[in-house]
Amino acid sequence: MMEAHTLAAPALDGRISALWAKPGLFAAQPELQALPPVPWVSGQGLTVAWARHLDEVRQAQRLRYQVFALEMGARIPQRLAGHDVDLFDDFCEHLLVRDQTTQQVIGTYRVLTPAQALRVGSTYSDTEFDLTRLHALRPRMVELGRSCVHPAHRHGGVILALWGALTHFMERNQLDTMIGCASMPLGSQGVAGAHEAASIWRQLKEKHLAPIEFHVRPRLPLPLRHLNDSVAAEPPALVKGYLRLGAKVLGAPAWDADFNAADLPMMLRLADMAPRYRKHFAGQI
Repeated sequence: MMEAHTLAAPALDGRISALWAKPGLFAAQPELQALPPVPWVSGQGLTVAWARHLDEVRQAQRLRYQVFALEMGARIPQRLAGHDVDLFDDFCEHLLVRDQTTQQVIGTYRVLTPAQALRVGSTYSDTEFDLTRLHALRPRMVELGRSCVHPAHRHGGVILALWGALTHFMERNQLDTMIGCASMPLGSQGVAGAHEAASIWRQLKEKHLAPIEFHVRPRLPLPLRHLNDSVAAEPPALVKGYLRLGAKVLGAPAWDADFNAADLPMMLRLADMAPRYRKHFAGQI
């Protein structure tokens, strides 16, 4: 799917690498079944497909740059001008939603499978959180990341098309847990944005916190003790969407200075997915 590159393992805390070094942990991990060879046609003039060539991945990376760097103000290393590229990309499957009329990529997710996480040495989430308590889940756990939708297409159809394809991918490959970092952009509000993020965290931990055995810790915590968590604030649309699906928050947010965001660790297990969505997605494929 990708050009051949020689990648160094990420410079991560040794404790992270140790999580992947336990003998036999991935011995029974099956190879991925072949991804569907043709796009799925969704409603509202959309097609959904997995990237199969580097040029298709580049289209996703250009969309990510447009959203994260130009819109949100993220500081993205210029490995390739006008693209959001990091070392995890070569190890991920990339899901694309296109406008059927223009064939423009208008939505994307990347998916890091257990076997590929073993090869790269960690998940992206490991760089932001101590995921020790998720150790037993890793053999059947995928990480979702870099989710974004073109600003002209932010309606429910795009994200539902992505989630439907992801659910099918999980079931096809006998995987049962999805994790990822859900960003709460701080934008140009600075401290005011951080107060809102603290307020959102206070709301979510009261109703949507995972059981304690799945709690994780941020490596660079948002300084909650110094923030006002009583201001009026609504979770971002994507976070609310995850919660409607049945996702849980795994702990307090981390501060991602490069992306100017507070990141919430979230987990969705297929067994916990709201039945109405499971039924809807089953009818899509």
